[in-house]
Parts: sequence; C-alpha cells; structure tokens
Amino acid sequence: MKVIIAGYIELQDPSKVKEMLETARPHIEGALTEEGCIAYDWSEDHLHPGRIHVYEEWASSATLEAHLQDHWYRDMGAHMGQFPMKPPTSVIKKYRVEHEEPVYVDGVATGIFSDGK
Repeated sequence: MKVIIAGYIELQDPSKVKEMLETARPHIEGALTEEGCIAYDWSEDHLHPGRIHVYEEWASSATLEAHLQDHWYRDMGAHMGQFPMKPPTSVIKKYRVEHEEPVYVDGVATGIFSDGK
C-alpha cells in the first residue's frame, strides 16, 4: 500500500528558502534513487514567505521505513539544521493510500470515486 508524506516547514529567515532548496538538491536527488521512492518534492510556498512544502510518495511503509534509516534522510536533516526554523505550527503527516483513481474521468473533474465513496 502506498504511503504519502505531506506537510510543511517554515524557515525563520524567508530569504534563505531558495538557498536551502538549491543546496538540498543532492539530498533530494539521492532520496529519489531509493527503492520505492515515487516522489520526493520540497517546494517553496509563494503565498507564505519562508514556508517549504514537503511531499513524498513511497511504494510501501517498508520502503518509507528504509528511507528513514538511510543516510539520505539523515543527510537532509543535517542540511536542514543549517537553516533555523520557526516552531512547527503543523505536523508533517503520513497517509496510507487505500485506493486511488484519476481526478479527471472523460475530461471531467470529480471528487467521487467509482465505488460511490
């Protein structure tokens, strides 16, 4: 079952966001090479200065766990430690994906799944 990681962090100095993300590139690219990594995206929120959105998609909880034990995770954490952050106002969460379908069906966006739920 796929696992999604989603949330955000906020740097104390919004002017450091671009630097943080650009210098994190080797860690991000490294994580993307890990088995089971489908997506590993860190992106600037242009509406909230200093905020960085974190989105990860893993093939399973086992591949996420392997990532959390790998040096790419530790290296990214050490890298982030160079950029002081605001105290968290939200929690980065993990989600198990029970079912997935496209948003667009025959060119029409729908929030309803094919099973009616």
